[in-house]
This record gives sequence, structure tokens and C-alpha cells, in this order.
Amino acid sequence: MSDIRKLAEKRADAKIGFYKKFMVYIAVNAFLAIINAVYTPQYLWVLFTVVLWGFGILIEFLKAFVFPDTFETENYREQKIREEMEKLRN
Repeated sequence: MSDIRKLAEKRADAKIGFYKKFMVYIAVNAFLAIINAVYTPQYLWVLFTVVLWGFGILIEFLKAFVFPDTFETENYREQKIREEMEKLRN
């Protein structure tokens, strides 16, 4: 299998994974919002899950769409190994 194909599969998997996680995020938080509105409308505790979980979703989005190859490619790993080897030589 070619390197381009492997990279394309990895990027596609990251995007598909993000979509799945985002749909779960929406469904669960909608359910929690309903529970919050019915049982404790005076206290919006659902905002804690929306915001905190939302940070995780934002990170997944950035990894899948904005910086797809920055940290998880073999080239990046090789670059960091070369940098560390250079530091050790000096």
C-alpha cells in the first residue's frame, strides 16, 4: 500500500472519528439539557458538561481538520528524533 494511501486513510479515519464523537456529544448533551430543564431549571449544571466536553471536541476537531499531520506522522517523529540526536551530539 502506498504512503499516500496510508496517509489518506489516516486522515479519513480522523475525520470520521471526529464526526462520531461530535454526534455523541450533541446527543448526550441534548439529553442532559432536557433533564436539567425538567428537574433543576434554576441551576444550569449542564453547562459544565457542554463546556468541558466541548474543549475535548475542539481538540479533536483541530487534530482532524486544522492540523491533520502535525503530530501523528512518521515524518514528525523522525524530525523530532533528528532534533534530539543533534542536541545529544552538542
